[in-house]
Amino acid sequence: MKRKSILVLTALVVSVLSCSDSVEKDYMDASLSIDERVEALLPKLSIEEKVAQMRIFHANIGTKPDENGNLKLSKRVIEKLKLGIAGVKNPGEHIDPIAAAKLNNELQKYVIDNNRWGIPALFVTESYNGVDAEGCTKFGRPLTSAASFNPELVRRQWDVVGREARLRGMHMCHSPEADIVRDPRFGRMSEAFGEDTYLTTQMVKNAVIGVQGNYEGLGNGTHIGAVAKHFAGYGQVLGGSNFAAVEISERTLIDEIYPPFEAAVKEAKSLGIMASHGDLNGVASHGNPELLTGVLRDQWGFEGYVVSDSNDIARLYYFMGVAESPEAAAQMGLEAGIDIDLYAEDSYSYLPEMVKKNPELEKLIDRSVRRVLRTKFILGLFDNPYIDIEETKKGVRAASSLELAKESDLESIILLKNENNALPLSKEKSTKIALLGPLLSDNTKAMFESVSGSNITYVAEKGFNLTDEAKGNPNLIDTDPRVISKMVSMARNSDVSILFLGGDEFTAKEAYFKNTVGDRATIEPVGAQDELIEKISALGKPVIVVLKHRRTLAINTIAEEADAILDTWDLSEFGDQSTAKIIFGEVSPSGKSPVTIPRSIGQLPYHYSMKEINYKKGYLFLKDGPIYPFGHGLSYGDFEYSDILISGDEMTPETELEVSVKVTNVGSMKAKEAVQMYIKDEIGSVTRPDKELKGFEKIELDAGESKTVIFTITPKMLEFTGISMEKVLEAGDYTVKIGTSSQEYLETTFKLKK
Repeated sequence: MKRKSILVLTALVVSVLSCSDSVEKDYMDASLSIDERVEALLPKLSIEEKVAQMRIFHANIGTKPDENGNLKLSKRVIEKLKLGIAGVKNPGEHIDPIAAAKLNNELQKYVIDNNRWGIPALFVTESYNGVDAEGCTKFGRPLTSAASFNPELVRRQWDVVGREARLRGMHMCHSPEADIVRDPRFGRMSEAFGEDTYLTTQMVKNAVIGVQGNYEGLGNGTHIGAVAKHFAGYGQVLGGSNFAAVEISERTLIDEIYPPFEAAVKEAKSLGIMASHGDLNGVASHGNPELLTGVLRDQWGFEGYVVSDSNDIARLYYFMGVAESPEAAAQMGLEAGIDIDLYAEDSYSYLPEMVKKNPELEKLIDRSVRRVLRTKFILGLFDNPYIDIEETKKGVRAASSLELAKESDLESIILLKNENNALPLSKEKSTKIALLGPLLSDNTKAMFESVSGSNITYVAEKGFNLTDEAKGNPNLIDTDPRVISKMVSMARNSDVSILFLGGDEFTAKEAYFKNTVGDRATIEPVGAQDELIEKISALGKPVIVVLKHRRTLAINTIAEEADAILDTWDLSEFGDQSTAKIIFGEVSPSGKSPVTIPRSIGQLPYHYSMKEINYKKGYLFLKDGPIYPFGHGLSYGDFEYSDILISGDEMTPETELEVSVKVTNVGSMKAKEAVQMYIKDEIGSVTRPDKELKGFEKIELDAGESKTVIFTITPKMLEFTGISMEKVLEAGDYTVKIGTSSQEYLETTFKLKK
């Protein structure tokens, strides 16, 4: 009898252990839903393991290949990975894609093998000119691609970014920037998509859809997750100075700053959001529950994770001065809704000890860990954590990707000025051209020669640098007058001069925390650039300017002296070749300015959609208006707008109107045109913008061809935050303006009746 009881008890124990084993493996059961898998795994984690899933460290602290290309980890990294980790930033960024894929496979295997539950890590990159890593296709910067006014093109570009990043073993991207940028003093201006809310919204939405493979590419391992940033208002820092305060009216915040983020969340399903470095009307963004939970989650339904910007939770204490201690800063960030701490050693690392004193914090920790684990399951990392290196070999820098970079360039170059049809230049006529100026690249001459043919000969001289190119804090340098004289002499002995002017990565860049500046107090071109163009223009020969830059510049002298100006911002690796194709007329320019180009820093803030009352008075001793308006861009075609028609003179909150315009290319060359629709609310309960972009379409017309472009006006387009701080749709008069820029258009009107 006793023996039988023992046998029964033994069987019961075996059964329990077997069930326990089964439960432990539930989260690896791919037949379960993602939420079920998260809930199966979360309770198994210790508090220390949970907090490890809320931290990201940078690979530069000790994750690199050895001399044989095999993974080498520092003692510091080995210690960090004992409990698992949320992610690693930029592993393999300085090696080629195949080597990076190998390294990241080894790193992922190490991560999985060395934490109790085999939880994989997120490997995180960024994207400003394509994947921010060695050996990937280099595209133009976001502000450059915004000039294309072609969201579908942007989607295809970011699709390549998502594919190339995944093929080198990455999973998330701290991009795109959904910030509205209107202050050219700000060094990070070119990382975003410009000054306009509608244009930025379309570009951000398509960038997120592209990089995530329309969301479907996440789980099947072809694409990476997006982290839209910096939520919210970061581009509006006072004085254009990084880390400075942000003061935005609540109405402007809702109507102009939030929409790109809202579209990233609701329409594009961005997996992540990054909080803003700064404060927002006095409330530190990393400690702002109304923003990070109230707006982002409660209003918009965001389900992904929120990551801090670099060290910014800890900075609530030692920089922002809104937390009494590092522990208080950690709690503030946690309560606000920050799920992952980027880099800091003095923030979320305190949470395990803090939970001992305040057990209620574990509920908030669980909330964040769920979001991180959910992301890893969405990306399929538990089931397929490694990269097929054979696919990497075939997929990165594919011929189609390189061609796309060229296509993006050609649609993004803006012809600001073309006096007396100085452009295009002829390939047939024997011509000597001087390529001159500080933005001339080492391969510019070769790229121009590859396009222009044997009738064109070149001389080239960079002449001078703009700064001493010191990495942290570059200094302006004097230009030797003899250098200017040499360049003028070269121009004198040439038929045409092409000047490469503007700014570079040293005159516009991110200002980091430790003695690295990148913002500017002036917006004119630096150095001897104005002197150079004045002296060459005085020769009486054609002068073409190729403007390269990463911030808007007040190009008064250039605009006055140049016969033609091509604004190229910061193009792809094929930028000079694409520019040459435009100069020699292989393709007509079709870019439109995504910013207003001011005459002076004294006009700031200055964007086309300011309140109408801002335009009533100008300034003493300064010509009114911008040098070039938002949406401006010329063509080798000649587009004539006519026959603007509207489907009715009234609409209601339940109806829509259609407005059309006929566009004819009366020129002699096939060309593309970005047709733009603006709407003006004539009378509002609060002061309203002078006009707002509400639609655009890029079309291509042969010489002599016409097309009728139709836009739909919806009630949603007319909504704004009213005097009661709620979204309203107000009855009254509206004017529709359709044309080639924010200052050149045809008009029609309608009434909204309620």
